[in-house]
Amino acid sequence: MFMGEYSHSLDAKGRLIIPAKYREALGNAFVVTKSLDKCLCIYDTESWNAFTARLAALPHNTREQRELVRFFLSGASEVEVDKQGRILLPANLRAAAGIDRDVVLAGVGDKIEIWSKEAWEGNISNEEINRIAEKMMGEGLVI
Repeated sequence: MFMGEYSHSLDAKGRLIIPAKYREALGNAFVVTKSLDKCLCIYDTESWNAFTARLAALPHNTREQRELVRFFLSGASEVEVDKQGRILLPANLRAAAGIDRDVVLAGVGDKIEIWSKEAWEGNISNEEINRIAEKMMGEGLVI
């Protein structure tokens, strides 16, 4: 399970240091893709295979399924960690998430999200998270 928050900066070539704690669980190669939110997601191989299997299990005869599969898979890129613990974030993925330089990596269970620092800081207010938590408590969440 991935958790924790780390701030880093991309270098001039678009490379990002992956925190050692995350690298231990991810291994040397993993997948980065777009998210439904304005961020990127890192999946280890096992989680990525499970996610793509769930996508493949959706009915193929609907436009929505094809668009969803297209969104996630066309933007996916397998990346490898170099000797300095960095990955190269492809330019198209950086553009999709509005990432220029400063980023926040956030462990969120089965994946890691990569946010531009500005988007992360403006993501959600305490008031909004309290409203969401109250709603989820009505659905059985216990905090």
